[in-house]
Amino acid sequence: MNLRRSAIPIASSLVLMLAACASQQSTESAPTAGQQAAPASASQAQTTPVAPGAMAMNPLHDPNNILAKRSVYYDFDKSEIKPEFRPMIEAHAGYLREHPQSTLRVEGNCDERGSREYNLALGQRRADSVRKALGLLGVADARVETTSWGEEKPMAAGHDEAAWTQNRRSDVIYTHE
Repeated sequence: MNLRRSAIPIASSLVLMLAACASQQSTESAPTAGQQAAPASASQAQTTPVAPGAMAMNPLHDPNNILAKRSVYYDFDKSEIKPEFRPMIEAHAGYLREHPQSTLRVEGNCDERGSREYNLALGQRRADSVRKALGLLGVADARVETTSWGEEKPMAAGHDEAAWTQNRRSDVIYTHE
């Protein structure tokens, strides 16, 4: 009977300790209200614990990772990168610095307004602005190809501001991961 009395408190203590360990959460990874969870670098973005024998997901294909974002959107007739897209570009630059075999193509796009020649030139300026930003972040120009589609590859069909907003963009496409 004495053994039984001491086994119950010990078992209860073990259950409580295991429950406490399972419910602990890292304060680094949990965003507070109003904050967006974004990794400080591409290395932080891809170093998540993986069970032994399991394959790690490539951060470029993880929909919850900033590296899955591939489009930079612009104001009408502009090629300057808006501040809200800088973290995305910084994350791609970090990934490229850490993966020297990776290369990408930046495709500049426009809405349908403007002449064909004007839109091709504007699309090229947009693609070049992303290439320049990556270069300033340490990515060699030789690893980034740029091209312009002008108005030829719209993301959204339509002839209104909603469609035009989606079509004024640069797309980042990895050609070698």
